[in-house]
Amino acid sequence: MGLSWQQGPLGRDPNGTFLSATPMPERVLYLEPLRRRMSVRLGGSVIAQSDVAVILFEPARYPVAYFPISDVEPNVLQRSDHESAHADLGKTAWFNVVGGDGETKRRAAWQHVDPPAQAAVLRDTVAFAWHLMDAFYEEDERILGHAADPYHRIDIRRTSRHLVVRQGDRVVADTRAPLVLYESGFAPRWYVPRSDIPAEALHAVEGQTFCPYKGLASYYDIGETRNAAWSYRAPFEEVARIADLVSFYPERATITIDGEKLEEAPGQNVISHGPDRNLSVDEIGGIQLVEDAAAEV
Repeated sequence: MGLSWQQGPLGRDPNGTFLSATPMPERVLYLEPLRRRMSVRLGGSVIAQSDVAVILFEPARYPVAYFPISDVEPNVLQRSDHESAHADLGKTAWFNVVGGDGETKRRAAWQHVDPPAQAAVLRDTVAFAWHLMDAFYEEDERILGHAADPYHRIDIRRTSRHLVVRQGDRVVADTRAPLVLYESGFAPRWYVPRSDIPAEALHAVEGQTFCPYKGLASYYDIGETRNAAWSYRAPFEEVARIADLVSFYPERATITIDGEKLEEAPGQNVISHGPDRNLSVDEIGGIQLVEDAAAEV
């Protein structure tokens, strides 16, 4: 997912190979200007806002935004007695963070106090723990899950390829109008219109997962196979084309495309996101719609 997560170029298990005559370092960190106005809210107030934040990528971590301390409101940061050591960036000081309502979040921000020369731009910056803040914004739009990765991309393409899903001898889906979703760091995902799936084939189950780029996913059993398929019933606007379509796990059902079996791709396990704090229905893309629709299946 993006530059440093999943099978991205700086991830732990990259999908591709750097064509370098010398071995690549085991860990590569990458830093660049965010070039977007970003703000943090806590306790009903904006506690930090910057036009010059930077974004740090490191292996197997989501990107993290660092704000100049000068762009943090006065009296928001309270140095704690906790310190840690970053493998590449050295001594790290931790702060308690005071929101606009006076409530304090413990160990909710950190600073690399004496970074090496190559990371000197981080010296007077601070990062905020995403799950402890009320919300992060780019301009006036809320960003969910983690700092937006500019190298994460989703492309959705229509195709006339013949896709068939079977569970044993039973045909669960048969379509010549699937959509294929290409997402950075993942194998292609194939989405099937519900009109090409027998209504009785899918059994909605409780529980959903959250993707910062697509929204809430609902899940379905097929026969005795648990969580064999998923659907974004009310996805974010950017991926509206897959709304209410269904995708199937190739390791839990037999999927063929033009007669060729779709094999499970390595390195595709996803760490599920819980929704951010204090989310409204509108911000996450229709929680109520998802729940109501699942109940009707």
